[in-house]
Amino acid sequence: MADAVPTGLELTALDKPFRENPYPILAKLRQCERVHHDQVFKRYVFTRHDDVMAILRDRDLWSDPRKGNPGTFSREVLGNDDEEPSMLLMDDPGHRRLRELVYRSFTPRAVEQWRSRARAVADRVIGEIDGSEFDLMEKVARPIPTVVIAELLGVDPSMHESFKQWSHDSVEVAFSPVKEEAAVRLAEKAQASLDAFFEEEIRRRRSESGEDLISQLVAAEAVGDRLSVAEVISTCNLLLAAGNLTTTDLIGNGTKAFLDHPDQMEKLRAQPGLMKNAVEEILRYDSPVVNSGRIANADMEIGGVKIARGESLSVTLAAANRDPDVYPEPDRFDIEREDTHHQSFGGGRHLCMGAHLARLEAQETFFALFDRFPEIHALEGRYEYAPVPSFRSLKSLWVRVAR
Repeated sequence: MADAVPTGLELTALDKPFRENPYPILAKLRQCERVHHDQVFKRYVFTRHDDVMAILRDRDLWSDPRKGNPGTFSREVLGNDDEEPSMLLMDDPGHRRLRELVYRSFTPRAVEQWRSRARAVADRVIGEIDGSEFDLMEKVARPIPTVVIAELLGVDPSMHESFKQWSHDSVEVAFSPVKEEAAVRLAEKAQASLDAFFEEEIRRRRSESGEDLISQLVAAEAVGDRLSVAEVISTCNLLLAAGNLTTTDLIGNGTKAFLDHPDQMEKLRAQPGLMKNAVEEILRYDSPVVNSGRIANADMEIGGVKIARGESLSVTLAAANRDPDVYPEPDRFDIEREDTHHQSFGGGRHLCMGAHLARLEAQETFFALFDRFPEIHALEGRYEYAPVPSFRSLKSLWVRVAR
């Protein structure tokens, strides 16, 4: 009798085997079924590259979880009928309006102007590390993106620690299908603190505008339209949830990939010009975001499976990025890989707005890390993945360095 196809919790980081290494599980699912009907969480799961890419780029599909059928994954996990979703989960025309107002601050050209500031933060944070053994997540991967986004937003340095804790606590259960009451209360408290903080910062910027990102959002205008206070707050929160924490995971996953493949680390040290390609390969090889989703806007058929209007379509970015029909030797980490295209930033109208910033922060962090430490090695068995559904997130990663 053939082994059962993995489903439900087995396809989330709440299940230990998936949390430790999701790729064999996703490969099995991809080989067994083109479309998997997860009846536990009421969703259709897609693991093949071409299906994932087509769904992400279909502008007719919905993202707003309130449009999902009752009981379905999107509606139950992400939906809140009492409030407007963030831009991440919004449909047009509201999504188009907000993106047009915000996007100018995140164009490649605009973000590139922040590179020197990101490198200065990375140099400062890494330069303060003492001792030959430390948890890289605690000392490098978490503080650098938090401090970078705090500085870009114009947050006072005295608030950085509180800002970091609120950021972490507010999204801890956001994408989880199983929510513990204590964690929900902590997230709600942290979110209330962030909202109050941003509201005060916006009030200050209206009278004391500067060059920071909050000032830019307050001043954003297009065709006579401007962002409301609530929309500026929502955008700032989105930067933390969808950008800041995923960049932490990108740095953590990338460092682990280099530690597991020291030949690739040495290749990058010898050829720093490979850095941009190396970061793209990290994104393909071990994406910080495992799943994304859409909602069927009409009755449809995909891969021979009939799907009703309002049903949840869960696209597995991590599986798509290792589809052997697209990538030769997909499980091999190779920073000189010629085709490093990936689905890790989503696609279509919801292509990640912070993609350029995430790339820049990762590049400058790796430059600073490898410059400071001529030798860096993993401490065997001293790492742990976090049980955060939809994300590939290291909780700890202990390393030993030589100075």
